[in-house]
Amino acid sequence: MYRYEITEAVATGVRRIEELRAHLDAQGPLPRIWLGRTRRDLEAEAIAASTIMEGVAVTVDEARRILAGDRPTGVSVEDIDLVDGYRDAMRFVLARADADAFQWQSELVLSLHHLVLGGSYAKGAGRFRETQNWLTNRASGAQVYLPPPAEKVPSLVDDLAAWLQATEEPGPLTSALAHVSVAGIHPFSDGNGRTARIVASLSMYRAGFRLPQFTSLEEWWGRHLEDYYSAFDCLGTKWAPDTDVTPFLEVHVQAQVAQVEALSLRNTTERALWTVLQDTAVSDMGLNERATHALYDAFFAREVTNRYYRGMADVSEVTASHDLGKLVASGALEARGAGRSAHYVAAPALYELVVRHAELDPRWLGTPGDIVAQRDAVLMGLANRLHAANEAREA
Repeated sequence: MYRYEITEAVATGVRRIEELRAHLDAQGPLPRIWLGRTRRDLEAEAIAASTIMEGVAVTVDEARRILAGDRPTGVSVEDIDLVDGYRDAMRFVLARADADAFQWQSELVLSLHHLVLGGSYAKGAGRFRETQNWLTNRASGAQVYLPPPAEKVPSLVDDLAAWLQATEEPGPLTSALAHVSVAGIHPFSDGNGRTARIVASLSMYRAGFRLPQFTSLEEWWGRHLEDYYSAFDCLGTKWAPDTDVTPFLEVHVQAQVAQVEALSLRNTTERALWTVLQDTAVSDMGLNERATHALYDAFFAREVTNRYYRGMADVSEVTASHDLGKLVASGALEARGAGRSAHYVAAPALYELVVRHAELDPRWLGTPGDIVAQRDAVLMGLANRLHAANEAREA
């Protein structure tokens, strides 16, 4: 097991994460439909970021559509299988985390790897590597890190599982150590990074960090790739059991703090938007609250297809057509294309409806027809209102 020290930076970061959890828990349970939507959106962002980091070029919108069962024609079957596999691994983690009979063991890591690689036999899904591997610099091709020999892998993963089962370290620290340990052992022929990040998420779940803000670090790493890769510099050029991984712990914990703070602010604003859109769908249009899914995606300039909406709202094709038709009739959405290319986008009136229901100053909308500017202006208006309300409560 690697060596580490709980430095002031690590301790401060862990305390801050605990404070953020207490603050979010104090807000009470989230509405089920909103929590589900948040988890799915962050899941899509995490999957896209994690797969792109491994060289699989799938965008967030493509991942979102794949997860809803609306498979984009421009994405290969192999890449779709990898997205589905990563989703299955994340959901497996969520389902198993609270099980009374849960045990950290090698078979669990193998199962996660099997899911991550979509069960691909050719890529060695669910099997430890049998040969020596190494990491190279993508630009130069030079070897930069040599993992342990293949014959040591099973016992090293056993040791890691035993440590995870017995440790009483706080969740953020355990998560970081699990992440760097799996990455350092590099136990598989492919999918090591994705598996390491999934195991890190499971560590957070096991420690009671259930909200998606605490378990979606992939998206942060994806936007800070240089920081991510340089964090592993502490491993040196080859595996050694007594390596000091304190620098990785500091970077990992600091990234968790930054991600939770950023997502909490964003989540609060977008939840306010969701509430406004839900009121619009139910009060103005006489629709079920499920129609909020279509309005929410359209608000963010995403194309909404019948198949995508069915996947998000869990309704039949007929019901989806009815809901989308009423949204078009109300003026909130516009229909584009025909046949398989048919989809729906935001109409200018959607932003006007949001401004009216949210009782924002209409001047926030700015230039008519500039949908991106109007979207950003509405979000800024909601964020400013929430900030003012928080200041008033604290005064």
